[in-house]
Amino acid sequence: MTPEETPAMALIAYNSPSSSGSYPIIRAARGAVQLTVARRWQGRILTGAGLALLPWLGYLAATLPPAEAAAWVALDTLEAAALLATGTRLLRADPRHRAPAAAAAVLLLADACIDLATAAPGAELATAIAMAVGAELPLAALCAALATRRTAEQRR
Repeated sequence: MTPEETPAMALIAYNSPSSSGSYPIIRAARGAVQLTVARRWQGRILTGAGLALLPWLGYLAATLPPAEAAAWVALDTLEAAALLATGTRLLRADPRHRAPAAAAAVLLLADACIDLATAAPGAELATAIAMAVGAELPLAALCAALATRRTAEQRR
């Protein structure tokens, strides 16, 4: 591979090469799930949420005391990795999205519970409730649904 081909290969790795969302040979080989409009949106949402957590990790590391920062950064790093793995696998119509989706659901639920349990009354608790209701719990529900949904092959 020449140096000129490397950027193109990276773009192909992260972007679908066609409107069907996957290379036909790879799709046939791994028994891919059908990439519907809903699945494409779900993949974009989860990938976007995973990417949005990356700057948040820096903010946490810079503003929290070291012991707290280590715990929160570790938890949110695992969440970001699980969301990115789930989202990119959905966008590639890869049926192996279930395990990272299940992991993301558990991590997001744990994050919401810990946020609510450790928040001080007042503005901090209101922020924790808003984050739980507006982001963490809906994403956890989506990931749980994706982790448990049966494919067409399994329904037969």
